[in-house]
Amino acid sequence: MSELGAARRLVVKVGSALLVGEAGPNREWLAAFAADLARVRARGQQVLVVSSGAVALGRRRLGLKRRALTLPEKQACAAAGQSALMAAWEEALEPHGVACAQVLLTRDDTEVRRRWLNARATMETLLQLGVAPVVNENDTVVTEEIRYGDNDRLAARVAQMIGADALVLLSDVDGLYTADPRRDPDAQHLARIARLTPEIEAMAGGANADAGVGSGGMATKLAAARIASAAGCATLITLGTRPSPLAAVEQGARATVVEPSTTPAAAYKAWIAGSLSPAGGLRVDAGAATALRRGKSLLAAGLTGVEGGFGKGDAVIVRDEAGREIGRGIVRYDAADAARICGLKTDAIEAAIGYSEGPVVHADDLALSAHAPA
Repeated sequence: MSELGAARRLVVKVGSALLVGEAGPNREWLAAFAADLARVRARGQQVLVVSSGAVALGRRRLGLKRRALTLPEKQACAAAGQSALMAAWEEALEPHGVACAQVLLTRDDTEVRRRWLNARATMETLLQLGVAPVVNENDTVVTEEIRYGDNDRLAARVAQMIGADALVLLSDVDGLYTADPRRDPDAQHLARIARLTPEIEAMAGGANADAGVGSGGMATKLAAARIASAAGCATLITLGTRPSPLAAVEQGARATVVEPSTTPAAAYKAWIAGSLSPAGGLRVDAGAATALRRGKSLLAAGLTGVEGGFGKGDAVIVRDEAGREIGRGIVRYDAADAARICGLKTDAIEAAIGYSEGPVVHADDLALSAHAPA
């Protein structure tokens, strides 16, 4: 499938039903999936895994019977099971020479901009170092009011955060059907969805409502696909019980693809330009203004003035010497430090303020204004 093979960066969500059996981790499936993941990485693609399973493993470790758990019991299970979950991933990936790293997120980490930036920076660094991040919701601290509720949506937010090109949601069915294929022999498989319409979503909320694993179902997968599509990320929903689900899809196994509505870069720039309220402004000289319009980053050397009381990670308006808006971006320094490094070369920043975050606004974090002068 073209979306899978062409993806520069890939997020794969693995649910509890695939990872955990009656006796603990499903090591046979994990070993096969690890080989699949290593194969994809070997051809130059970056892969991040969103993994459920901590609560299920912790429940077994703590000897809790099969009944509804209270919130404190769920949190205790997550605390007891997360280490077992990571041990299982490490055991599976180690034969392939793939290091993995635990990343635990709460909803605030994808909703609060500064925490979002910190989480993104961590995962970007891990991927650049060749590590496979294994992400899960931090169930030890979240409450019902502030949790994602299912890892399908978490996976979509992570895909959005890191600018992934493809999101794979492993399910107990091989995609979306017009009706429940286990009950209706005439149900038609939908191989490709260009746009998520109310009619498409109704299929998941009705006949496909039980077609999922863990806490999610097909409806949550389409909700995740909507988030991913708006972020420029294609979503593949496919059968996860196969030993090597990624290879199976590439070899023609059934899957449903929800196409992206834009590109990751365009979606991110649109978010900066239209969704964030500027907390201040930066004034730049003529040379910096020209460089910015050509797609370069804003360096401290071209910075001539600072307006407002913004913090690191806030959105700011960038203006030229005449006060005309060039664009809007996410700043890497707070207002006080930005004022102190005006005009400095990059290698002089650390001596001036004790640290360096590189450019004041990186080109990736700058959305040029449509009406900016050329």
